[in-house]
Amino acid sequence: MSDLLDTLEPKLLWRYFLELSKIPRASKQEAQAAAWVAEQGRALGCQVERDAVGNVLLRQAASAGRQGRPAVALQAHVDMVCEKNEGHPHDFSKDPIAVRRDGDSLYATNTTLGADNGIGVAAALAVLATPGLEHPPIEVLITIDEETGLSGANGLKPGWLTAKTLLNLDSEEEGDLTIGCAGGMDTVARRALRRVQAPVGGLALRLKVAGLKGGHSGIDIGSGRGNSLRVLAQVLHAVLDPFELSLAKVWGGNKRNAIPREASAVLLVAPEREAALREAVAQAAQEWKLALGALDPGLTVTVEQAQGGPVMAKADALAVVGLLLAGPHGVEAMSPDIAGLVQTSTNMGMAETTDDAFEVCFLTRSSIDASKHALAARVTATAVLAGFEVTHSGGYPGWKPEPKAKVVALIDSVHRELFGKAMGVKAIHAGLECGLIGEKYPTMEMASIGPSMWDVHTPDEHVSISSVGRFWTFLTAVLAKL
Repeated sequence: MSDLLDTLEPKLLWRYFLELSKIPRASKQEAQAAAWVAEQGRALGCQVERDAVGNVLLRQAASAGRQGRPAVALQAHVDMVCEKNEGHPHDFSKDPIAVRRDGDSLYATNTTLGADNGIGVAAALAVLATPGLEHPPIEVLITIDEETGLSGANGLKPGWLTAKTLLNLDSEEEGDLTIGCAGGMDTVARRALRRVQAPVGGLALRLKVAGLKGGHSGIDIGSGRGNSLRVLAQVLHAVLDPFELSLAKVWGGNKRNAIPREASAVLLVAPEREAALREAVAQAAQEWKLALGALDPGLTVTVEQAQGGPVMAKADALAVVGLLLAGPHGVEAMSPDIAGLVQTSTNMGMAETTDDAFEVCFLTRSSIDASKHALAARVTATAVLAGFEVTHSGGYPGWKPEPKAKVVALIDSVHRELFGKAMGVKAIHAGLECGLIGEKYPTMEMASIGPSMWDVHTPDEHVSISSVGRFWTFLTAVLAKL
C-alpha cells in the first residue's frame, strides 16, 4: 500500500484510510479499529475518551486565535459493510482490504472497499493531524456499529459532546449537502421446519441466481435493480410443482441493508426430469433478463450439482417460497414534497435455512414514522399468513430537515466561494446517525457532506480520488469559517 500512497493526495487523509483498511472492522467486530482510532488521537495529543458501548471521542483545542469559538463535532463511523464475491477467500475477521487504483477511483479486490465510512474517519483524523489548520475547538466522534442498527449512536449519552454544530462525514455525493434522512426498522420472519427423508433416487441440484448489481438498500432501492431472493422465488414457483421437486434449503444475501446480489436453493428432482428442468430454468432466466433489461443486465440463473440430504416437508417448502414471493420489497411510496426522493421502502435483504428453521430479514425505511410502522406491519401480516413468527428490532428515527439552520447557509456559502456554485441541499432515503444524535442533542445543528463514491455495500464499491481531494479542501475551508 505504500506505493499506492505515493500517488494519492492529500497524503495524510489517504495514509489514515489505508492504515484503517488493514484492520478488520465488520459491524459489531470493530473493537480493534476503534482502539486504533483512540491510539491515533493519543499520538496527536488529543484528550481521548471511550463510552460504554465503544464509541471514541477525541478532543483537540482550537488553533491559534480561534479559542473563543464554539466547539464543532466531526462525526463518522468506523465499521464497514463486509460483502464479497462468492468464492473469494477473503476473511473479513483477519484479512486486510486489498485496495487498488483504477484511474481516478479506488476499489477493493472482490470485496467492499470500506470508503463508507473509512473516508470520513480518515478525514476527521487528518484534520487533527494537519499542522497550521485553522479551526475552532474540535470534537471528533467516531461511532461503532452504524451499519447493522446504529447501536453506537443509539448508545451515545446526552451531555458527552459540548459542540453545538455537528458535521457528519458520511455522505456519498460531492456537491450535495444532506440535511435529513429516513428512519428504519428490522423485521425477522422465522418458521420452524419439519424435515423428511429425501425421495429415493432423487438428484440434488443447486439453483443459483447471481450477477446482479445489488447495492445500498436506501440509496439504490429505487433504481430498479433485481433482488436475487425475489428472482429465485419466482423461478422456484415456476418449477416446484410441475417438476415435483423437493426443497432442501434456500439462502441469499448477507446484509440487511444491502440489496441481495446472489441467492441459491438446493432441490431434488427425479433424474429423468433433469434435462427438462434445466430447460425450464433457462427459459425463466431469459424472461427475467428481459424484465430487468439494462437496469441489471448481468443476471445469471444456473443449475449445478449439489449435495443431497433431508428435505423440507411440502407445506414448509410452499410457505418458504410463498413468503419470498409475497413479502414486500422495493419502493412503497415517493415523497410528495421532494421530487425523486423515496419516502418509504422495504429491503428483503437476507434469507437463511438451518437444520430446523428458515429466516428472512427485512429492513423497512421511511422519513415518516407512521409509514415506517405501517409497512413493517404489512411485512408482519404477510409473514404471519405464511405461518412465520415475527420479531422487530433496531428501530431508529429519521432526521428532520432544517433548511434554515445557520450551518446550512454557512456551508453553502463556502461552497459557492470555492467552486462557484450552490450545493444541492437534500434529504436522503438512507439512514444516517444524525437522527439518533439529534434525539440526544436536540439543539445541535447538523449537516452531512462527503466525496463521491458509488456501489457502496457491494464488491463494486469505489470512491473518486479527485473528489476526496476537493472534499478535503471544502471541509477545511468550512472549519476555518465556523
